[in-house]
Amino acid sequence: MFRQALTASTRAISSSSRTIAQRPILQSRFSPAPLTPLRSTLSPRTRWYSNQADAAEKKEGEETAPEAEAKESTDASAPPTVEAELKKKLEAKEKEAIDWKDKYLRSVADFRNLQDRTQREVKAARDFAIQRFAKDLVESVDNLDRALTMGLEKMKVEEGKEPNADLSNFYEGVKMTESGMLQTLSRHGLDRFDPEGEKFNPNEHEATFMTPMPGKEENTVFHVQQKGYKLNGRVLRAAKVGVVKSQ
Repeated sequence: MFRQALTASTRAISSSSRTIAQRPILQSRFSPAPLTPLRSTLSPRTRWYSNQADAAEKKEGEETAPEAEAKESTDASAPPTVEAELKKKLEAKEKEAIDWKDKYLRSVADFRNLQDRTQREVKAARDFAIQRFAKDLVESVDNLDRALTMGLEKMKVEEGKEPNADLSNFYEGVKMTESGMLQTLSRHGLDRFDPEGEKFNPNEHEATFMTPMPGKEENTVFHVQQKGYKLNGRVLRAAKVGVVKSQ
């Protein structure tokens, strides 16, 4: 279009020069239009194109400006987002570590409790493994104690009579046998106890009868019918006793 405008202006200039040459009278009255106005008439078209280009560039600049600002804002907001994500991940890992630590401590505590319980059970099994055997054995010890009680009564010498030497030797032999057996049982945790004169204890004593006794304190054991036994501190058999009752 610019070339067409230039061609049209050139043709107009040549036609005007021919008219001036053919009509010299009109030249005096009406002087030909100078070239400057013609050029000035052409300049707006060229300026219009230049203005259009400037407007296009300006428009492109305005369009790219928000994109640049958006990109800058995105770039500015990107680091905080990454930092927030990393912070969340770190918090999650810290919580997970706390949970695993709690589980570990609980597992260790449970294992230690299991160890302690197992040790107690093993010790109890070892200490009371002979419980049934000991219950059967104390009956034989009771028989020895009854024999000694009866022999002591028989050994009482009446006035004017000499003591029986054979009976005395037999009594001493049975007593030594009982003492040796009690010592052996004591080494294995089995002990005999005689609660005569003590306060009645329902955990260790079994009251077979109660009777008032003058001069005796109430709820006191005054007679032992059968002695008791303990196996490693646990009552294996309660002692059968008579207890003083209030009058």
